Amino acid sequence: MSMFSRLLCLLTLVLSVPVLAQDGLAAGSGAAALLEEIRRDAGSMLSSDTLLRLMINTLVLFVAVSLLRAATARFITRTVASHELRRRWLVNSRNGLLLLLLLGLVMIWADELRALALSIVAIAVAFVVATKELILCVIGSALKTGSGAFSLGDRIQIKDFRGDVIDQHLLVTTILEVGPGKLTHQRTGRKIVIPNALFVAEPVINESFTHEFVYHVFTVPFKREDDWQAASEAFLASAQRHCAGYLDQARRHMQRVNVKSGLETPSVEPRVTLQVPTAGEVHLIVRLPARAGERGYIEQSILAEVLSGQDFSSKTPERTCETD
Repeated sequence: MSMFSRLLCLLTLVLSVPVLAQDGLAAGSGAAALLEEIRRDAGSMLSSDTLLRLMINTLVLFVAVSLLRAATARFITRTVASHELRRRWLVNSRNGLLLLLLLGLVMIWADELRALALSIVAIAVAFVVATKELILCVIGSALKTGSGAFSLGDRIQIKDFRGDVIDQHLLVTTILEVGPGKLTHQRTGRKIVIPNALFVAEPVINESFTHEFVYHVFTVPFKREDDWQAASEAFLASAQRHCAGYLDQARRHMQRVNVKSGLETPSVEPRVTLQVPTAGEVHLIVRLPARAGERGYIEQSILAEVLSGQDFSSKTPERTCETD
């Protein structure tokens, strides 16, 4: 291996040190051994005639091409009478000799160029491996920007991270956490910095897709023997009362959003549907339109109004046991 290739391999090893350290490999001893080998090779190269031979061959090639060019130009000038033909032959001969010079240099330095090319490839591979996460972050940033997945102020969820987007950079996205869990809508006061590499492989949930007004859904569980029919009517009436002030405005907003996105406009009227997850339970699914920043407030207001005003639990009559 030549001196130049060993220097490039040392650079490759330096770039790969973080990755090797992460994998638990001992890169320090390898680097020291490679440095010692480069020092020995440099000394042997200076004492040998390899570099001198290459330089002499290069010099001979330059001299030979220069003499050949001068002889060719003199011959063309003396033998060709036409100025147009003479100029054409001079240009063609000059370009041909230049190509011959380049071919000669490649042949002389072929071994060095081959080692240099292999070392450059090794450096490129090491650079990609060492900066894999940064490259994924840049790709993730381009992906979320190009797809328009979300914008500042949107509430998003990716993996177990959920919150309001407050800042975006080339490498990271910053959100204010909302929780705890996936069903509450209050900020915890914590800031989460998400690397953009997550957006390459993980799905993103945008809870603020419709921006000003959103469809808010929450679940209220009941037992099968509870009076869930009365609870359903009470939740529907309460949702209608809370949405009455902005229902027309929400309807117009949803129509504009759906026309823009090419979707069919769903009904914005509050509704209560049933779900039976197990044989002994009935869940009431309450859906209603709400302003993006008031989802938690509307939900808590409806729950407090309905559950504090009436008891929907089953009343089992007490049985008395008579003794003889």
